[in-house]
Amino acid sequence: MEVLLYTILTLCVLGVLAAVILYFVAQKFRVEEDPRIDEVEKMLPGANCGGCGFAGCRGMADALVKRDDISELFCPVGGGDCMKAIAGYLGKAAAEKQPEVATVRCGGTCEKRPRTNEYNGARSCAVAASLYVGETGCAFGCLGFGDCVAACVFDAIHMNPQTGLPEVDPDKCTACGACVKACPKMVIELRKKWPKNRAVYVSCVSKDKGAVVMKACKAGCIGCGKCEKVCAFGAITVTNNLAYIDPQKCKLCRKCVNECPTGAIKLVGMDPLPKEPKAPAAPKAAPAEAPKAAPAAPKAAPAAPKAAPAEAPKVAPAEKAAQVAPKAAPAEAPKAAPAEKAAPAAPKAAPAEAPSTPKEPNHES
Repeated sequence: MEVLLYTILTLCVLGVLAAVILYFVAQKFRVEEDPRIDEVEKMLPGANCGGCGFAGCRGMADALVKRDDISELFCPVGGGDCMKAIAGYLGKAAAEKQPEVATVRCGGTCEKRPRTNEYNGARSCAVAASLYVGETGCAFGCLGFGDCVAACVFDAIHMNPQTGLPEVDPDKCTACGACVKACPKMVIELRKKWPKNRAVYVSCVSKDKGAVVMKACKAGCIGCGKCEKVCAFGAITVTNNLAYIDPQKCKLCRKCVNECPTGAIKLVGMDPLPKEPKAPAAPKAAPAEAPKAAPAAPKAAPAAPKAAPAEAPKVAPAEKAAQVAPKAAPAEAPKAAPAEKAAPAAPKAAPAEAPSTPKEPNHES
């Protein structure tokens, strides 16, 4: 009995001694924490979503208090009002950031992106993406297993059973970025939140060439560049066969929506611009007949050679006057008809025959 009693007393003394030692050590090496951290943590929404880049709201509060420049720190859940309140409490400049909303950049519905195979593995986008490209011919599109839905703690995203695609509720979305990190295909993007939840964006992330895209999905971007040409604000660029609309430059003019031949550019919260009726094509004017060129002047016919002079007829002895044969007139060259060959030269004139001399009658007495 005495042994048991001594044992209990010894343990109690050792426990008290250890407690005293721990107390003095804690007082010696304790770290003073700024009491403002607790106050800032209370001002944060307390979602602990990690959208700010820290593990939770406590880490965010600690960074806000200790850093002199908090312009790079932003709580997407609390938004600008929350950051202004914290900055006012700490006496620092608040970060100004436009509100954002998660946007699903995939328009490959069940109708426009037919399935080519069936997946029988775990219903997880991360698992399926590590095994193969997916159930369709598009290697870039949404897998449709809902990892983004499970990652959202604000119930702002749901799967649409008719389209097989996730849909974001902009009124509930806090732009925490959890769904962006959960998507292995990087289909979800945080984009500028317009008033009245308006938006214009390219609902495609495929970088394949146009022919390959059209075989896999009828709603994909083919990189034709029509939207880039019609945009007057330089908000659209086409890189690697894919168009992208910069939300900071876009003015919601909606001209690109009408130009897209596949409907890859989505319009949210607005009606499309009425398509301008095409003016009837003007009838083609009959080509004016070219005046016929004047025929080239034919070569002048060679001058007819002079006719040989006719031989003078023999003069009878009784006749005193010599009969001189007239010279034959030179043959006149005929006028050349247009486009006809020149007339052949005139034939040589035949020599004139000398007339026969009549015999004198014999007057004999």
